[in-house]
Amino acid sequence: MARSICLCIFLLFITWIPILSTSFPLSTKTRWIVDEKGQRVKLACVNWPAHLQPAVAEGLSKQPLDSISKKIVSMGFNCVRLTWPLDLMTNDTLARKITVKQSFESLNLFDDALGIQIHNPKILNLPIFNAFQEVVSNLGQNGLMVILDNHLTYPGWCCSDNDLDAFFGYPNFDPVIWAKGLGKMATLFRNVTNVIGMSLRNEPRGTRDYPDLWFRFMPKGAEAVHAANPEVLVILSGIDFDTNLSFLRDRFFNVSFTDKLVFEQHWYSFSHEGGAWVKHNSNDICAKIIGEVNHNGGFLLDRGFPLILSEFGTDERGVDVSGNRYMNCLVAWAAEKDLDWAVWALTGDYYLRTGTKHMVETYGVLDATWKNVRNSTYLQKLSGIQHPFRGPGLQEKKLVLHPHTGLCVTTNHSGNVPTLRLELCTKSEPSTFNPKEGILWINKMCVETPDVAGQKVKLGVGTKCSKLGQISATKMHLSFKTSNGLLLCLDVDERDNSIVANPCKCLTKDASCDPASQWFKVL
Repeated sequence: MARSICLCIFLLFITWIPILSTSFPLSTKTRWIVDEKGQRVKLACVNWPAHLQPAVAEGLSKQPLDSISKKIVSMGFNCVRLTWPLDLMTNDTLARKITVKQSFESLNLFDDALGIQIHNPKILNLPIFNAFQEVVSNLGQNGLMVILDNHLTYPGWCCSDNDLDAFFGYPNFDPVIWAKGLGKMATLFRNVTNVIGMSLRNEPRGTRDYPDLWFRFMPKGAEAVHAANPEVLVILSGIDFDTNLSFLRDRFFNVSFTDKLVFEQHWYSFSHEGGAWVKHNSNDICAKIIGEVNHNGGFLLDRGFPLILSEFGTDERGVDVSGNRYMNCLVAWAAEKDLDWAVWALTGDYYLRTGTKHMVETYGVLDATWKNVRNSTYLQKLSGIQHPFRGPGLQEKKLVLHPHTGLCVTTNHSGNVPTLRLELCTKSEPSTFNPKEGILWINKMCVETPDVAGQKVKLGVGTKCSKLGQISATKMHLSFKTSNGLLLCLDVDERDNSIVANPCKCLTKDASCDPASQWFKVL
């Protein structure tokens, strides 16, 4: 029953999303990305891999390019982080002389070559780079912004510590060749307005991923891009698989430009202590890891630099307990910071990944048909952070987000007495909450809590306002005490998405307990 309710809400959501109408080029204004008019543009992106063998954007043997682009828009994304191998710019044979058909057939991917002939005949006999250009062009025709992400050196899967292109100076990562390749790519897309940014290198890592080499070479890549294309955002990743930018706390580098500089950070459930999400109480581990993420990268927002969470995600089959808990925590943090982001990944399956044909991507928002959404509940969760809450040129909207569903708290007027329920955040009424007073106001009415567990939470005009406390390490449990001293917390009735009061859960060290239904993030 709960699944069908959530699906209906999401279907309403995807029909609401408009085609992009942003004034280019983009630049930065303190921690925000803004358009030419100075108004905030929030990037809600999906990663579309094009860096594996055969160096063609995934999925084009399954669906027409235009259908995939339109599907991206329908799912609420306004941006694509499109990956590419450096070899595409440094190897003219790959880029200009090998056609899409030849690339697939050289890898014995004859069925995929046939699929492209059926679904995308226009690109079949194009050189690899020209096919890449077609993808960027079609995304633009559908109103989608593009970030070009240099993912690795040679086409293949990424990433491990032992990769030969893991960091500057490794056998397959020549910093000089890399900077030239970046500059060439930036030049080729100089007049393509929907290419709004270039990510310099995905997940620097390995035994040499120390800051000194980063400071030596990363600015050179940044300058190469900016010199070739001064209109694009220049996006810099950190070390340790792009989980760590903390070395910028005490030391910064100088570049010749300031209003195009953006940083990126990655966060997965496995980015921290192994098994942490099932070994520890969810409240405690969420608060602890958010502290680490803020220390390693989030601090840049407070220092006036935009930060994109450019990779995150989990197994969408729902079988990964760690991943499910981590995603609820991440969505709460991303909403609090009102981050720009790019989820991994669009991919339903891969043409060829580590020697396996048509390997399914369980983190992909599309299934293996490249037509259907893999998990509508997962997309609804993302919908809660797809739209901006504040920023230059926008009226700040304060809401209470339920991270588990991606919905926000609003008024339910269907009964005789107004109560609370969940709704799409774009349709929810503004709320205010002062932690010192503990009063939650929704549309000028205050929350009146019941005295018995299991009952719906009501709204009143101010004579019986209840005082709510933010308890647990995450501060996401909104609690109150009944007249007989029983501690209750706001909760969600999955049957109709109404807000009810239930005994608070997961306040002990019990690692098996999942508090997701009782987490509410005050924004």
